[in-house]
Amino acid sequence: MLDTCRVRGQGRSLLIITVSCVVHAGIAPETSGSGDGDVGGVVAVVLGGGSEAEQKEVRGKLAAAYERHIAPAVKLDLCSSEAGGTGTGDGGHKSRRRNAAGVEWTAGWCTQFSVLLQRGLKERRHESFNKLRIFQVLSVACLAGLLWWRTPAAHLQDRTALIFFFSVFWGFFPLYNAVFVFPLERPMLLKERSSGMYRLSSYFAARTAADLPMELGLPTAFVLILYWMGGLDPRPASFLLSLLVVLYSVLVAQSLGLAVGAVLMDVKQGTTLASVITMVFLIAGGYYVQHIPPFVGWLRWLNYSFYCYRLLLGIQFRDGGGGGVYDCGGGALCPVSEFPAIKAVGLNNHWIDVCVMALLLVGYRLVAYLALDRLRQR
Repeated sequence: MLDTCRVRGQGRSLLIITVSCVVHAGIAPETSGSGDGDVGGVVAVVLGGGSEAEQKEVRGKLAAAYERHIAPAVKLDLCSSEAGGTGTGDGGHKSRRRNAAGVEWTAGWCTQFSVLLQRGLKERRHESFNKLRIFQVLSVACLAGLLWWRTPAAHLQDRTALIFFFSVFWGFFPLYNAVFVFPLERPMLLKERSSGMYRLSSYFAARTAADLPMELGLPTAFVLILYWMGGLDPRPASFLLSLLVVLYSVLVAQSLGLAVGAVLMDVKQGTTLASVITMVFLIAGGYYVQHIPPFVGWLRWLNYSFYCYRLLLGIQFRDGGGGGVYDCGGGALCPVSEFPAIKAVGLNNHWIDVCVMALLLVGYRLVAYLALDRLRQR
């Protein structure tokens, strides 16, 4: 960079810009007694010949001169040299686009995505599969499996409670983990984005793709353990559908956590807001309060855990599980669909639940992306 600075300057500007580069690099250059008087004074002050206040003032002026005259040219030289030595397999020609600062991208979108995806997988592998998190998930699964051990089909209250536990645990656990993502990565993201290393879209897409194999492994193990220990519907189709619904809920919950973290960009504020959201969604999830007053009933329709709970109920009792009837007291037999915990939620309109969860998934991710883009413009 120092050589580049010398090439850019001429005469009087040469020494000033060279001193600026040297000051930035923290190197004391060798000087001779010759040179322009004013510039020699500047060099003397920088090298310790003046007071501390004068040194700070001159360093500030030199730094400003460097940023104004040299930094853009150096960045353009670096970008053009790297872009000139690479190709895309089409005869060495590739399209070049400019970022917000007017600097040409040194790599295409796919290349940026590939590199960021590889880095994300390496980083997330140690974070998602650390021993403490694995122990946490597997211990909860085993303990819950012992509590709901082989629940009979006739015990509808216990079975609905187990299904609600599925929706709650994997509706809120990913939410808290995702809140920390962007606040912790903020310094790195700002630094790399300000230097024009990659597009925000490639970073966000790579981050989303890297989360899929990392965030879905532990929920799959959790369902494998608790589903069979709890004695739910043993048919393969019911098991696979239940697993897909739980993984779907994990993605939606993670999207909400990313949105909260990206908007607030503060770990303490994010966890506080996440705790409020989880408490509201827990109460309005359709199990604890089955008859929500109309003026707050809209909370249920924003609650992804409610949709997960209803989908899981529909899978387990889609053809009247437990023989289609249950003992409703006095020796009378009532249809399973009339059981209070099931009737309050309903067993219909499952495709609507899937579509609403898809809208929430996309909407939360879009909010997170816009929040990150706003962060770049601060």
